Amino acid sequence: MPPYTINPSRLNTKHIRITITRNGDIRVSKPHRVTLSQVEAFIFSKSSWINNHLNKIKSAEFNSIQNIVKPKLNRRDYLIHKNTALQFATVKLEFYNKHYKFSYKNISIRNQKTRWGSCSRLGNLNFNYKIALIPERLADYIIVHELCHLGQFNHSQKFWNLIEETIPDYKDKVRELRKIHM
Repeated sequence: MPPYTINPSRLNTKHIRITITRNGDIRVSKPHRVTLSQVEAFIFSKSSWINNHLNKIKSAEFNSIQNIVKPKLNRRDYLIHKNTALQFATVKLEFYNKHYKFSYKNISIRNQKTRWGSCSRLGNLNFNYKIALIPERLADYIIVHELCHLGQFNHSQKFWNLIEETIPDYKDKVRELRKIHM
């Protein structure tokens, strides 16, 4: 069993609680009346659950997403990755637009805190520079998402059908992107 930290609960809880942090630390909260041997027995009974979560954290996919895009990136990071993101977005837009044949004007790379991309009614496409830091399949989805807004400026079923033409597993990509902290 991996090492863990026991914290007596300050609340009047009745149950033992296991928390696994993003970096794999295991923390156990326990009511005051629970003994160390009861905690150890509980942890042993949950060892399969604990190991499954630790394996997810250690997997290359999870680590690449969580460790590449960090919320503490700053203006210097933006300046370093801006050109790479612009080149990437330009190439991908050309590739996917062979299928869609939409007309767009400018491509901009921005340092946005809460958005991966946006599309203006004037046909301008904006992308977060962090598309250069995430797995390519997720960045592809973001680019196709904004490109499809040129055909449907909403999130209707027609819009999602457009995305599905080139990214059939887009729902999986949306779920993965939600795990990334911008």
